[in-house]
Amino acid sequence: MTDTSTSKITYHTIGFYNLENLFDTENDPNILDDDFTENSERNWNKDRYCKKIEQLGSVISNIGYKETLKPPVIIGVAEVENNEVLIDLVASKQLKNKGYSFVHFDSPDERGIDTALLYRESYFTILSSEAIPLYINGKYGNRDYTRDILYVKGKLENEMVHLLINHWPSRRSGVDDNSYKRIAAANKNNEIIEGIISEDPNAKIIVLGDFNDDPKSESVKILSKKNMYNPMEMLLTYYSGSLNYKGRWNLFDQIIISNNFLQQHGNLFRFEKAEIFDPQYLKESKGKYKGNPFRTFIGKKYLGGFSDHFPVYVKFTLKKNIN
Repeated sequence: MTDTSTSKITYHTIGFYNLENLFDTENDPNILDDDFTENSERNWNKDRYCKKIEQLGSVISNIGYKETLKPPVIIGVAEVENNEVLIDLVASKQLKNKGYSFVHFDSPDERGIDTALLYRESYFTILSSEAIPLYINGKYGNRDYTRDILYVKGKLENEMVHLLINHWPSRRSGVDDNSYKRIAAANKNNEIIEGIISEDPNAKIIVLGDFNDDPKSESVKILSKKNMYNPMEMLLTYYSGSLNYKGRWNLFDQIIISNNFLQQHGNLFRFEKAEIFDPQYLKESKGKYKGNPFRTFIGKKYLGGFSDHFPVYVKFTLKKNIN
């Protein structure tokens, strides 16, 4: 009998984007959101909020579009306040016809900023999701309330994938002073990864997020050892990254993948490349910050830009056999 089956190759992108304080305008007494209300110094009003929603929707719709002729099938996001802002985001002009849904859990973060996963329902099917707490103690033994790790398991066109969406503790009190917090976050991710692999040695795993550390930082090196590969390590240069602080580029926003995405033969779901999405319209066009991400605020000053981070993404090929 002659085998008449053929294969079809499709291309997909999976991205990550720190949205820079995507707060609504309502005051929530349970979190520190006072700076993002209409009566605050920032004057965070409905017009500014709606403008940011539409801008972010436009950016997301264009991430990886040149490579795949479609927006990302999956995108992790950071710094979202609640379900309501995500409802508004997926209903924005550029996204409302793309079939996006989302997964979100409120985290214990004191500022009320969480991670979430946006996904296109026609491509990705959720099988399970949970928020995994990250327990870290501060200097004096008290708990540092930070973002949970969002773990989502699903099928991308019938290929199983495990996703860990992160936003690690910031560097506000200094890199060396609190690096142990990000090392703890990396170790927790490794613990989850090891649990996944113990159940399925061939599991395909993607860890994405704002790690508040660069690819060569100790914390990220811990995460990208053993079964994981960091395709973004070469993207950080003197001239480029995903954010810029005091004239220095960093690449805190990263996507790390399990080694089996690199397998050449017999691999239906394969990694192709990693990129920073930084078109000119996402950059400051003039002045001392020219070329930096065009952000919404700098301090209390409203600029009207997109975010203080560029998005990042990875491109995959997915091969399907057709009878």
